[in-house]
Amino acid sequence: MKNTLVITLLLLLTFSVHAQQPKDTPVKPLKLSHAEPLYIDLIRDLGARKGEKEINVGFGVNDKKHYLSYNGFVEYEFAIANRLGLEVEIPFEVNQRLSGKESMSMPDNRVEGVKLATQYTFWVSEKYQTSMAVGYIQEFEFSSLSDIDHKGSLFEGALYNPIFIAAKRLTPHIHTLLYTGPVIEQSFKTNSWETSAQVNANLHYVFNGGNFVGLETNMEFSDEKPSFVFRPQFKVQFSKKVSLGLLTGIPVANHEHGISGMGRLIWVP
Repeated sequence: MKNTLVITLLLLLTFSVHAQQPKDTPVKPLKLSHAEPLYIDLIRDLGARKGEKEINVGFGVNDKKHYLSYNGFVEYEFAIANRLGLEVEIPFEVNQRLSGKESMSMPDNRVEGVKLATQYTFWVSEKYQTSMAVGYIQEFEFSSLSDIDHKGSLFEGALYNPIFIAAKRLTPHIHTLLYTGPVIEQSFKTNSWETSAQVNANLHYVFNGGNFVGLETNMEFSDEKPSFVFRPQFKVQFSKKVSLGLLTGIPVANHEHGISGMGRLIWVP
């Protein structure tokens, strides 16, 4: 009788312990850390996990030969499911004419538009240290503030941009990334269409802690002369939540642009 009671108590204790243990934690999908370019950044980290999010605020100055263009943006990106990211961005532009160039025309100040984007990482390989993704960017271009005031037309056009991304870690510190796709621009005023191709190649050296230095190369091919801009850059991570990226743009085959600079503040809520 005593032995039966002891065995019964032991069984009850065992069941109680198992009942109090938490359910097995779902295994998170594989995610590799890749250096992300600062000028044309990704919609979300490659291999992003559900619930991840990030806020970026950027500001830059671009020499357009006869005027200065001050550009800025605010963007919010988040992963609504494992490996599936969304982004909302609002860019703006303010222009200042250079002294002695009063006779030259320049664009009006404007909120450039609203960019909506999505990205899905379809392959992550630990063996090859490689991640690949596809995405799509839809941008609605606002009319200039003066056009909205006089003509009442809110949108002047739209951009359609499917993209492909491939990133590979050659070593734990040397990261490469290719970002490419066609850009199709539609003008609502003239109902005209223009198509160009973007090819952005990146090489970064990543230090411990997420800091990096690297080179982003932005190439654009259209009916006009191709455009090549080198963008040396670096990122400093102050904490797990806050990073700052700085870069400069050096045009190689673009006669309409001079030297440019940009800063990007990255905050992980």
